[in-house]
Amino acid sequence: MKNKRKLTKKDVSKASLRWLFFHQSSHNYERMMGTGFAHSLSGALEKLYEDDKEGLKDALQRNLTFFNTEPQLGSIIPGICLALEESHAIDGDVEPEVILSTKNALMGPFAGIGDSLLVGTLNPILLSIGIGLSANGSPIGAIVFLTLWLAIVLPIKYGLFVRGYSLGLDAVSILTNDRTKKIVTTTLTMVGLIVIGGVASTVIKAPIALQYKAGDMVISIQEILDKIMPNLMPLIVALVSYYLVDKKGWSTNKLLLGILVFAFVMVLLGIM
Repeated sequence: MKNKRKLTKKDVSKASLRWLFFHQSSHNYERMMGTGFAHSLSGALEKLYEDDKEGLKDALQRNLTFFNTEPQLGSIIPGICLALEESHAIDGDVEPEVILSTKNALMGPFAGIGDSLLVGTLNPILLSIGIGLSANGSPIGAIVFLTLWLAIVLPIKYGLFVRGYSLGLDAVSILTNDRTKKIVTTTLTMVGLIVIGGVASTVIKAPIALQYKAGDMVISIQEILDKIMPNLMPLIVALVSYYLVDKKGWSTNKLLLGILVFAFVMVLLGIM
């Protein structure tokens, strides 16, 4: 299949760009990303079936079926399907059922991988960096987040689509390899913990207002805590929040409400 090509590099690049900009177009409950999937391949399919109107019609209908995955890492799937469509159009080596089953079988695993690596790991890291730069309402944090996200995601989407086309079904075994997933996940987790730890120490504010007075002598409890360990209270707040969410199953709204109540009581008592 790799030696039988009718599509040029330019054709594949155009298909990749269509996926990049239109994968969520016309998103609906019936087909989810199906219309965007078909649109991304439509230009290449028109070239493959230029003299076969019925073949083009069948191919478009085949690629209009229900499809839903994480669109960044999942961009490899339309690339793979395009390679299979090309093989089917040239000499019929690949049956239409194989194309459909490949598409349906891959969208779930790549949704899980993409959501865990990008949505669940990379996105919080970048958001943490943005939050750290948004002190006093500065727009720099939002700009940096969007810039970093696009700088990382756009090359991934384009590159994986093209790579999926060039590798065909071989791409699946490479990207779903346990060793590859473990290396990427471990690296992102380490970076994430470092960044989130730094953000927690600078963004969380929990100053102690209590003071000990003896005549003219005033001892600040906060100064004592800072000498023991700077940012000790923000660390305690972060760890308690993590414990409540991870171990006690608190929702985000419940945690926010709990923090508000705690802060109100501490300020009312003059402790913070």
